[in-house]
Amino acid sequence: MQKITPFLWFDGKAEEAMNFYVSIFKNSKIVGSNRFQLDGQEFLVLNGGPQFTFSPAISFFVNCETQEEVDELWEKLSEGGKKERCGWLKDKFGLSWQIIPSVLGKMLGDKDAEKAKRVMQAMLQMDKIDIKTLKQAYDQG
Repeated sequence: MQKITPFLWFDGKAEEAMNFYVSIFKNSKIVGSNRFQLDGQEFLVLNGGPQFTFSPAISFFVNCETQEEVDELWEKLSEGGKKERCGWLKDKFGLSWQIIPSVLGKMLGDKDAEKAKRVMQAMLQMDKIDIKTLKQAYDQG
């Protein structure tokens, strides 16, 4: 078992949530009545009741390599939930996710501050992140 494991508290929907997440991510499986893995990352769940709910103060950041991966995860995870700004969404259980192409971090970290600023401005206009638009902003000038 990994040293640090995210522990998710649900109000009676832990099994439904595990099945939902495992159906979306490759290399994922349910490994016990309260444990599952998403692409090798272990999670624990509990049906703890309505006392606590999820907040955007904690989110899962998903590094995506292609626009197709961004598109697929964005649509599947937001189904029944809420699409938000700058690559953020809430799934139908209220859990926040950031669906972000890895190229965004590289562009934002560019030593050319003007390029990074253009990319940031483009990203701030988006809900789902669009790699082509980011690259256009990056290559301007």
